[in-house]
Amino acid sequence: MRTNVHLEFTFLFLYIKSMKQEHALNIETQSTNLSIFSAERWGLPVEAVKDLGNQLHGTWQRFHPCFTTFRHDTSAYALIYLKGLMLLPNNRNYVNIMRKVESPDSDGQNLQNFMSDSSWPELEVFDQIQSEISHDQRLNGGMLTLDESGDVRSGDQSAGAARQHIGNVGKIEMGQVGVALGYYAADVWTMVDAELFLPEIWFDEAHKKLFRRLHIPEDRQFQTKLEIGLQLIDRAQSNGLPFSRFSCDALYGRSHEVRTKLNDRKIPYLADIPRDLQVYLQQPIVGIPAKPKGTIGRPPTQWQVLNGVEPLEVRAIAQLPEIKFATIDIRPCERGRLCYDCASKPVWTITEEGTVRQEILFIRCESDGSRSYSLSNEPTGTPLSTLAQWRSERYFVERTFQDAKSEGGWDELIARKYRAWMHHTALDALALWFIAQTKLDWAEKYPRDSKLVNELQIDKLPAFSMANLRELLLAVMPLKQLSVNQAIALVVRHLVERAASTRSRLKNQSQKPRKTKRRKPT
Repeated sequence: MRTNVHLEFTFLFLYIKSMKQEHALNIETQSTNLSIFSAERWGLPVEAVKDLGNQLHGTWQRFHPCFTTFRHDTSAYALIYLKGLMLLPNNRNYVNIMRKVESPDSDGQNLQNFMSDSSWPELEVFDQIQSEISHDQRLNGGMLTLDESGDVRSGDQSAGAARQHIGNVGKIEMGQVGVALGYYAADVWTMVDAELFLPEIWFDEAHKKLFRRLHIPEDRQFQTKLEIGLQLIDRAQSNGLPFSRFSCDALYGRSHEVRTKLNDRKIPYLADIPRDLQVYLQQPIVGIPAKPKGTIGRPPTQWQVLNGVEPLEVRAIAQLPEIKFATIDIRPCERGRLCYDCASKPVWTITEEGTVRQEILFIRCESDGSRSYSLSNEPTGTPLSTLAQWRSERYFVERTFQDAKSEGGWDELIARKYRAWMHHTALDALALWFIAQTKLDWAEKYPRDSKLVNELQIDKLPAFSMANLRELLLAVMPLKQLSVNQAIALVVRHLVERAASTRSRLKNQSQKPRKTKRRKPT
């Protein structure tokens, strides 16, 4: 009996002690949580947010000459459009941008003329973005990336629209495709150049009339996506863009020509390739075989592998017992630590002209059980961790397009004219560059409290997103709202315009002579 009572008192004592400890822990946690939500500790003081509108205006002022033509200064519309891309969450068309940003009763016609018909030089926007990156010491040694982005279109009357592979739907559809360069450094990413791809069908006789109507440059010649990509890279090099490595997806990486030209330009690359690409594990000897004596026929003219070395698909190489995978810890991310099982192997490839080159085959095991393959022109002694780091940075290519589309409205404009597509893309790139600069400036001027990492028990604090900065911009640059009278006047004007359109059609119909069918003689 005494033993039971003693045990009960012991349990009661331990329970009270644990409750006191839990109560003390809750008080400490509440105190810590209050400091966790301190905006200053997150590098977000009120003065920084209040100045965000001035920073956006300052970005437009620096790029002001890019939006003028020989006769007119139409740069004010560039600021309106830039605000629309940054402030509106969706429906970023000409009318909606003008009404929400500038004038609630606007019809958007002036903005449409600025984007679709004005001849302001969009390439100067890309050139200045690259120039500002090259002069920013915080962004030296970044990664240059090449990729494409397509959007489905309902018809073939938009510049470059044709049945072609659209990446975001994963099949051949009617649509437009753009080739774009991205840049990643210091945990920020942006678009630095782009060009609309015109399929070969657009250079036939049937499309000549559309060239002038859609403002396609008259001297434009057909270029493959690979040729456009190399042209963009050359432009970035000539502008002095400071990149130390290059990456691209399998569409470009599988091309021996692209990789060879990158190597000739002394650009270190890690290019994705398809799993069925063939490479050699031993160095092949290539040449034109001699005609055997006593045989009939012409001598061989095509190069061949003379030493009997057989090629292997890269997916077969990954299965060889000599390929040893190692787990590489890449970096902290919001899902914990980013780790991949990786392997590398020196291989040889042969170009279409028969030139033999040694490259590094890099293999990575993906989270879904599949494997990705890449080729690099780095020396054979390059650490596996370096190649794994480069490959992981391709994620920021996806972030560039994701921000450009979901946050910047790159895919929302249905641009029929070539100028409209290029102008829209240039301003979208400028919006991305504004976000990148803001993140860099805030990290320098308003550093975060390093103790937050330990208090939150994580490896790295999350970065500001484009959506975060939009919320802050909306607080200092609120959108226009219609008054009741303005809304009524807008609806009435819309009705009048529809009635006038109907009257015009009726007038045209009444002036056309009616065609009478002749009766066939009986």
